[in-house]
Amino acid sequence: MSTHGSYSMRSKASFENEGKAAVKESGGGGSGGKNGKTMSSNSKENLFICFLVTLWYSSNIGVILLNKYLLSNYGFKFPIFLTMCHMSACAVFSYISIVFFKVVPQQMIKSRSQFMKIATLSLVFCASVVGGNISLRYLAVSFNQAVGATTPFFTAVFAYLATLKREAWVTYAALVPVVAGVVIASGVCSIGIGALITDL
Repeated sequence: MSTHGSYSMRSKASFENEGKAAVKESGGGGSGGKNGKTMSSNSKENLFICFLVTLWYSSNIGVILLNKYLLSNYGFKFPIFLTMCHMSACAVFSYISIVFFKVVPQQMIKSRSQFMKIATLSLVFCASVVGGNISLRYLAVSFNQAVGATTPFFTAVFAYLATLKREAWVTYAALVPVVAGVVIASGVCSIGIGALITDL
């Protein structure tokens, strides 16, 4: 009786060990499951990032075209008020996204110095948007965006003048064709406008 019992116990233990070894060899253990979950979460995160980039790109184009329609075609003559509407909407939706949807963690202003830096950045950004909206009353959207494409070049130049921090030569080399393209587009646009005025 005892012999049969010990034999049964040994058979059960050996069977469990063989089963565990087979699972490890086939890669079906806990590590395989974790890798599968990690790959799944990474793919979801990549899809979410692609969705956000696409949403930002399409909404940016939509806002520019809508501004052009309001300020140029529709006859709306208040670009500063339009900018105020933009900034107010950004503030409201940002607050909702942070407080209610927890898209990013909420951060508090820690010092007066930090507040002044944020306020300065806000004023400069607001002035930039106002200038862009005003220009849409007189310029084509394509030309407006072509001029805006030179922003990285001037950012690199002023960063060097203000902080004496040089970028890699590859960065400057990549910006040269951008600026050259804007110069060509500006020349073509000027020729086209001049021809149009002459015809009129």
